[in-house]
Amino acid sequence: MGRPGVFLAAAMLPSLVQGETVWVGRFPESGAIPAPWQVEHINKDFAPTRYGLRVWDGVPGVEAHAEKSMALLARPVDIDLAKTPILCWRWRVDAPLKTADMTHKSGDDYAARVYLSFEVPPDTLGLGTSLALKLARSLRGSQVPDAAVNYVWDNTHPVGTWQANAYTDRARMLVLRTGAADAGRWVEERRDVTADVSRAFGHAPRRLTGLALASDTDNTGETAHAGFADFLFVERETACPAR
Repeated sequence: MGRPGVFLAAAMLPSLVQGETVWVGRFPESGAIPAPWQVEHINKDFAPTRYGLRVWDGVPGVEAHAEKSMALLARPVDIDLAKTPILCWRWRVDAPLKTADMTHKSGDDYAARVYLSFEVPPDTLGLGTSLALKLARSLRGSQVPDAAVNYVWDNTHPVGTWQANAYTDRARMLVLRTGAADAGRWVEERRDVTADVSRAFGHAPRRLTGLALASDTDNTGETAHAGFADFLFVERETACPAR
């Protein structure tokens, strides 16, 4: 499900900064999912994916249950990518989806994905793209992003596969995990966000505006069970901290 999410204004809540480490997703063990994270119900034709907090194999994080459903758990961010361009996080799935195929709208589902939205320099948008974004914003709101990168846990495509989203080429999908080899346990990721956006769109982002996570099964009608934890940005030369 590749339609852009709607994010709150980034100025609503600053991120927690510790030196050059910027935490954007450190979750408590119980209670409500903390602000500014909120559920964005994208496809009103289906029930939203359910999100809650859980300590899972010793890791406190977000637990997602998708049953023929889609919703983002999203928050605004305003990260200085010149200082801290590296995104670190942990995620897990019980199993990949069986019938998903990200090359078609009918198969555009993922057991887990992490979604970043961006502003890009206006002069990088051609006339056709600018008009298409204007139309999308008239239909879905002014916060439709200029561009988005999705890191996905796919079922069949090789790790490292880049693919334009089946709904819009303003969203690009990058396969970080595929199949069941890593299922059933937490795995850690580290991505150079600036480098990924530059590869996907041919230029660096102007500003990172939103972060979201999702388990997404509205197109295939499948079920998925996933976890997400410990989202933070660090300097390019800095290792993701041990957690």
